[in-house]
Amino acid sequence: MCLNSVFFGIIIRMYMEVGIQHQLPHFHAYYQEHAAVFSIEPVNLIAGSLPTRRGRFVEAWAELHQAELTADWELLQSGRPPRPIDPLK
Repeated sequence: MCLNSVFFGIIIRMYMEVGIQHQLPHFHAYYQEHAAVFSIEPVNLIAGSLPTRRGRFVEAWAELHQAELTADWELLQSGRPPRPIDPLK
């Protein structure tokens, strides 16, 4: 597991996948009791849900940091630690 970023009470994490990888590079977003999974490119909600405003924050953040998210995904899947990504301000 990796903590990539935290902003506006939202926690963004990625997980290393042991064995077979999922089809799409993705990240997890957590806000209070809500959890959602977003694909990286394109940025889309795959599963779960967040309150509307928080979901829009996550989508905006992910679009600004797509290259960093992709690089972190590749690092994590190859067993290397990913780099933190700046929060949405």
